[in-house]
Amino acid sequence: MPLLVMKFGGTSVATLDRIRRAAKRVGVEVAKGYDVIVIVSAMAGETNKLVGLVNETSPLFDAREYDAIVSSGENVTAGLMALTLQEMDVPARSWQGWQVPLKTTNAHAAARIVEIPTDNISAKFAEGMQVAVVAGFQGIGPDGRVTTLGRGGSDTTAVAFAAAFGAERCDIYTDVDGVYTTDPRICEKARKLDKIAFEEMLELASLGAKVLQTRSVELAMRYNVKLRVLSSFEEMDDAAGTLVCDEDEIMELNVVSGVAYSRDEAKMTLISVADRPGIAAAIFGPLSEAGVNVDMIVQNISEEGRTDMTFSCPTDQVKRAEKAMADAKAAGAINFHDIVADTGVAKVSVVGIGMRSHAGVAAKMFKVLSDEGINIKVITTSEIKISVLIDRKYMELAVQALHDAFELEKAA
Repeated sequence: MPLLVMKFGGTSVATLDRIRRAAKRVGVEVAKGYDVIVIVSAMAGETNKLVGLVNETSPLFDAREYDAIVSSGENVTAGLMALTLQEMDVPARSWQGWQVPLKTTNAHAAARIVEIPTDNISAKFAEGMQVAVVAGFQGIGPDGRVTTLGRGGSDTTAVAFAAAFGAERCDIYTDVDGVYTTDPRICEKARKLDKIAFEEMLELASLGAKVLQTRSVELAMRYNVKLRVLSSFEEMDDAAGTLVCDEDEIMELNVVSGVAYSRDEAKMTLISVADRPGIAAAIFGPLSEAGVNVDMIVQNISEEGRTDMTFSCPTDQVKRAEKAMADAKAAGAINFHDIVADTGVAKVSVVGIGMRSHAGVAAKMFKVLSDEGINIKVITTSEIKISVLIDRKYMELAVQALHDAFELEKAA
């Protein structure tokens, strides 16, 4: 039998009525002749509630017990979905991660998938089961304890199952009806894309678009899993949503496909650092060890053997970055005059595979921002992306102006 993977996020299974609605979608695919693996998240709000209970009980918690507790939300949803399908006379059963078994590393609360053996589920399909309802976000570590994959991990679970079982497609059901050229809440001209290339989706996901978890897109690109993002609240339509696929499957590539933004950015500058071989390693090594997610990096021109080093990171990691630099200075690894944090910035990016073969995108972007009186603080580029740091108060204006300038409301 051909096989589909269908993933339902927390808002799609938030109530029993929504679980029934999701189950009907599964039933439609079963009626078409598919075996289906359904990946479910916890009901909306449940994981946050469980995390709150853990923190209230034990602020310095044992990560293994944390995983045992927070993974339980998905177990409940999986059982309820299986029961709902059984009430519809669809042969279904629930699977927890350890029953598959979905094997992971031992990094509790941030585990990575190692292997998904297909034997157990395939055997049940052969016996007449038509739907395997799998609890997302969880697996089992080498020590036999339950592990979790980090927030948004159910997306990664779904793509990994699609790759392991050779699924025809992986449908991600959420509360939005696809991937847009930018956030429709900021720009009313935002257009839903019918198709988007893996690389573009990966950039958009990493730059702040929260439609898909970054790790899930990486997996889909690596194993060429066709991903479809669609809403569980819209009418059922085979052509609905956005297909995330290989660029070869897209007839015409726009020069720019989307504008992304990240509101919670900080710009940090080390003033007067010694300009010598190894200084970058001396700075960014301790930051990495402290778990600071550094993004944009700029080193200023050196004067008299001293330079300034600027980098960006999430605002909630500023204190951690400051401590890492202070400790490195105290240990004599680096010497700087001061560290200055600007927590009032945002990152705005334009993304598009078409940039590879078109010149002038950066010049156009900078001209648009200049015309709006928006000063650029930091610039970084890749083959298909240009990102800038600007004052946060201008973020929405920048997104709207760039969306208009690149005419993203028009299809290719």
